[in-house]
Amino acid sequence: MLRVGAVAFAAASVSTVLAATAASAAPAAPAAPAAPVAAYNGVCGSGYNVVNSAPIGSRGVVYLTYSSATGKNCAVTIRNTAGAPVFVRTWVGQSGGHGSPASDSGQYGTYAGPVYLAARGSCVDWGGEIDGVSVTTTASNCGSFARSH
Repeated sequence: MLRVGAVAFAAASVSTVLAATAASAAPAAPAAPAAPVAAYNGVCGSGYNVVNSAPIGSRGVVYLTYSSATGKNCAVTIRNTAGAPVFVRTWVGQSGGHGSPASDSGQYGTYAGPVYLAARGSCVDWGGEIDGVSVTTTASNCGSFARSH
């Protein structure tokens, strides 16, 4: 009899432990899905690496890339979610008002650009816009000036 009672007690204890484990392993309420963030799509070409980026609200990202082989910067503005065409703009220019910035804009479903600027050793201004939301970065990604002796 003692043996049966011990087995019953052990079974009850195991049931309690399993129930407690199941309760603690219950899934939490699902988190709200994160808004997608547009990844750089490689449109600037081989040898261009992302050196900076800036979110454009929740609408997309503008990427600044650079190729040390060519000494050129490239900018592209990418929508987080492709869809019906909206106004999208990307641009990059040499800081200090030297020359006109390279730019591309229009009604696009996915991205604007790429646009290129030869600016080895210079600071650049760059930015993007998607459907009325814009971002601008100035005097950034300054290269070191080559000095001759």
